[in-house]
Amino acid sequence: MAIIKPFKGIRPPKNLVEKVASRPYDVLNSEEARIEAEGNPMSLYHIIKPEIDFVPGTDEHEEKVYNKAAENFAKFKAEKWLIQDETEKYYVYAQTMNGKTQYGLVVCANVDDYLNENIKKHELTRRDKEEDRMKHVRVNNANIEPVFFAYPHHDELDSIVNEIIKNEAIYNFVAPGDGFGHHFWIIDNLQMIERITEIFKSIPSLYIADGHHRSAAAALVGNEKRLQNPNHTGNEEYNFFMAVCFPDNQLNIIDYNRVVKDLNNLSDEEFLSKLTQNFEVKKMGADIYKPNKLHNFSLYLSGLWYSLTAKEGTYDDNDPIGVLDVTISSNLILDEVLGIKDLRSDKRIDFVGGIRGLSELKQRVDSGEMRVALALYPVSMKQLIDIADSGNIMPPKTTWFEPKLRSGLVIHELV
Repeated sequence: MAIIKPFKGIRPPKNLVEKVASRPYDVLNSEEARIEAEGNPMSLYHIIKPEIDFVPGTDEHEEKVYNKAAENFAKFKAEKWLIQDETEKYYVYAQTMNGKTQYGLVVCANVDDYLNENIKKHELTRRDKEEDRMKHVRVNNANIEPVFFAYPHHDELDSIVNEIIKNEAIYNFVAPGDGFGHHFWIIDNLQMIERITEIFKSIPSLYIADGHHRSAAAALVGNEKRLQNPNHTGNEEYNFFMAVCFPDNQLNIIDYNRVVKDLNNLSDEEFLSKLTQNFEVKKMGADIYKPNKLHNFSLYLSGLWYSLTAKEGTYDDNDPIGVLDVTISSNLILDEVLGIKDLRSDKRIDFVGGIRGLSELKQRVDSGEMRVALALYPVSMKQLIDIADSGNIMPPKTTWFEPKLRSGLVIHELV
């Protein structure tokens, strides 16, 4: 049973939304945020990347930087660049990429559901990143950015959303840079709100698609606040955190690829020879080759592309983790051949979201920055849900969702 509630969203006026809205905090660095926010005091980067208001090189984890986020959040509200809705509402947030639109419900999810693992994870979190986001939530007393959830699709919820989007969107714009469309509606019909809440009670679990650290931070801060409140009832706003929930049948996961700095002291010939122990290796030539099915990989080395197909017996299709191509490649290529034991900490490897295309892999190898690139067939939503339901955790850097949620369309305060 998934517990959700409506909330009094804090949002920009319609005429300011494109000035306020930004990319998420974790998809760009401080300098990129500084450039994007240049000349725009209304940019949400002043709250989610407040180090841009200090001299370049300022550590984003300094206390003064977190305090600046809170100062800027207060300023945005005082200047009415952000205004709170008077009553609790749900919202519909839709994103359009390459002609396809996915429709999510913006809700407040329950801290207990996260702590009790009714909100299911598929990735491990790092404590340092959790603590960073916890400090940001604490100092602002708000979830400034939403997390990205999936839920098993439900026909009646689809019908409700379809009814809402017949109306004109409150926000409707194309974001600069990526060219993705963002559309936003308010649900203020009380009967609809109550029905949405009831339907979610019939949904067994929610699944974190993107935002594991933000989810953990929001839930842990909520739990801190309840422990600090002797009059805690369970109904306080800090018992909930903001999420955009998309039906699973509307979501696609794209590939998440790898580039490695060296061949572990092997020559090209030695490296390829070792791969033939577990893979059928086929030279494809200079034209980009993209994996075409599960257990097929694309390798780029010294100006040539290769097709790698895992041999029978090197994987277990009955094991939700063993079936993953990221597991196969991590075990049989990165670990066994290249000596990369820990994808989270090894400095010889980097990861490239498939949104950048395989030409990005080629460029990074051709430039000499990296020695070899490996492209993977993307994980499916079914695989993600099966793994989360089984209580397992995917290997690092397995899933990449696009488009990313735009930040600044709505904010949830914990009071």
